[in-house]
Amino acid sequence: MGRGRVELKRIENKINRQVTFSKRRNGLLKKAYELSVLCDAEVALIVFSSRGKLYEFGSVGTSKTLERYQRCCYTTQDSTVANRETQNWYQEMSKLKAKLESLQRSQRHLLGEDLGPLSVKELQQLERQLESALSQARQRKTQLMLDQMEELRKKERHLGEINKQLKDQLEAEGATLRALQVQASWCSDNTVAANAAFPVQPLQSTAPMDHEPTLQIGYHQFVPQEATAIPRNAVEENNFMLGWVP
Repeated sequence: MGRGRVELKRIENKINRQVTFSKRRNGLLKKAYELSVLCDAEVALIVFSSRGKLYEFGSVGTSKTLERYQRCCYTTQDSTVANRETQNWYQEMSKLKAKLESLQRSQRHLLGEDLGPLSVKELQQLERQLESALSQARQRKTQLMLDQMEELRKKERHLGEINKQLKDQLEAEGATLRALQVQASWCSDNTVAANAAFPVQPLQSTAPMDHEPTLQIGYHQFVPQEATAIPRNAVEENNFMLGWVP
């Protein structure tokens, strides 16, 4: 009578579990070796027991087989990732292109172009959009004008304050100037009064001489011009010159 099928579940008996592990492990390693020899395949087998003990088999070396496995998996994963990214970019590009076309169509409608294909309902919706946009534009314009007016009022107040300061400064300088003028006028009046009390005699200028100066030697008696007309003969007879002591 043949042996029945063994149920695949964990063996509870520890001894039986260890015996079964040893038998099947050896069979698995034998099958891996036979597969590598018979089929010229690169086979690597790694087994860890429940106690953490390692059992391995590699037809060309376990490490070489693992490196080849990693290169193959990473290349496949990279190719898969690249294909997935390309597909995602294509889908994203298609969405952006459709959105761009929709926006361009809406812009043409807002500018009053290509209105033929639109229905009455779509035209009414477009009209409401235009009215809403116009209302917002007017509100923004009003707000800007109010802000500009407020800014101008601030500038006006600032200029008024500067004008007031300049006016006060000019008034102060005018008062100082008037005080200086009064002081100068008072000093001038005092000088005039002093001159009136003590007048200064002007210097008399000497009259110019009618003839050139001459040198008189000896005693000279002043004789009027009429008396100088003496006859020549009288001078010769007396034998002396007028003005000399005889």
